[in-house]
Amino acid sequence: MRVVDLTETFGRFADAWSPKIVGDVNDMHVKVVKLRGEFVWHHHDAEDELFLVVAGRLRMQLRDGDRDVGPGQFIIVPRGIEHCPKALSAEVHVGLARYADGGVRGGRVRRAPLDTKKN
Repeated sequence: MRVVDLTETFGRFADAWSPKIVGDVNDMHVKVVKLRGEFVWHHHDAEDELFLVVAGRLRMQLRDGDRDVGPGQFIIVPRGIEHCPKALSAEVHVGLARYADGGVRGGRVRRAPLDTKKN
């Protein structure tokens, strides 16, 4: 078992919109991602998606209205619901939980593992 320090982990990469796998729970990847600006409208056919805001402010744009999410808060977007994440601050640090075989419809997010093992 290991402890993952989110502050340290977010400090190890600069790219945005490229989730990094930092752990696995059952059939799910635990990921971290930096958000800047706005993503694309998309949905997930087979899975819900969790966005846990660690730092910054996120606006989850939904067809029925926007939801703002701040540090220490999360939003779960149910499968099939179109959504478009948008950073309200210059940069937003987000934790994600996604099935290991999940994908994005209407935009593809590359999986980019991040080695969080400490020496």
